[in-house]
Amino acid sequence: MGYGNYSHAAHAAIVADRAAKSGSEVFTQTATHMLMNPQGLKVRESRDNADHPNSLGIVFALDVTGSMGDIPQTLARRELPTFMKLLTDCGVADPQLLFMAIGDATSDQAPLQVGQFESTANLMDQWLTWSYLEGGGGGSGEESYELAFYVMAQHTDMDCWVKRKKRGYLFVTGDELPYPAVSRHQVEGLIGEKLDEDIPIEEVIAAAAETTHLFFLIPDAQRRRRCEPRWRELLGDHVICMDSPDDACAVAAGIVALTEKAVPNLDALARVMGATGMAKERVGGVLHALDGYAALLDPTAPRRAAPAAGNGARSSWWKRLFG
Repeated sequence: MGYGNYSHAAHAAIVADRAAKSGSEVFTQTATHMLMNPQGLKVRESRDNADHPNSLGIVFALDVTGSMGDIPQTLARRELPTFMKLLTDCGVADPQLLFMAIGDATSDQAPLQVGQFESTANLMDQWLTWSYLEGGGGGSGEESYELAFYVMAQHTDMDCWVKRKKRGYLFVTGDELPYPAVSRHQVEGLIGEKLDEDIPIEEVIAAAAETTHLFFLIPDAQRRRRCEPRWRELLGDHVICMDSPDDACAVAAGIVALTEKAVPNLDALARVMGATGMAKERVGGVLHALDGYAALLDPTAPRRAAPAAGNGARSSWWKRLFG
């Protein structure tokens, strides 16, 4: 997958056409789309091709439970073209996007949905809007985010890693805790493959991190307190607390641009965002969210904001992976 050229103009037109539509008119699925059903899932491939000789696999695993439906709606109505334009303007070549939808495997009918890696506006938009926004979620304070790491580790194959040892990207959006382990029973039920035992969340994250930069995006300050400390234990400075869920695409694009060294620092990223017409207040919010991660990449750079809340402790295994 991943053939075809991207047109920002075409993508912006797709989004503009649905600006006045309701959520149910944009996301029409009432159950898992048959092509996003993970049952029998093999491998989702991000491949180099004539159009994209330096493909870069990027995955959005969107929490689609009741409290988190705003981010997929914002992507489909306004922001996904922003993500692609920022990547292009920063000089990130050949991104290929895959969308997953994540719910709660203990209570939801569609807790795992998986698209394909795509490069064109129409196909990116297709998989995004084929996602079933179930709006469920249990009452335990946990969602099945660990399934996204499992799919990344076991069911993706990206030429950026295979050919160039360059990691792809996984952005998980959410406001809850992960379950402590990937359940072998849930994997068998959802995907149809047998595991000998449950896989601790730390181990599945370590496996996914071998080929992929992993990030957990928390939508706003109100939703960070209950989940941020645990996610920082798991992902450290790869937990990004945003000022607004509207910033998800700009923050993700900034992370890719900084990590790929397509821009040297936050000041350069701010100039790119400003050139797109983004309001200063919003640019400031994106930089605020990225400050801790930018400092991880360049410890000598001046900090723009106080360190994020949370216990800030990094476990020894986290340091081996990211520190």
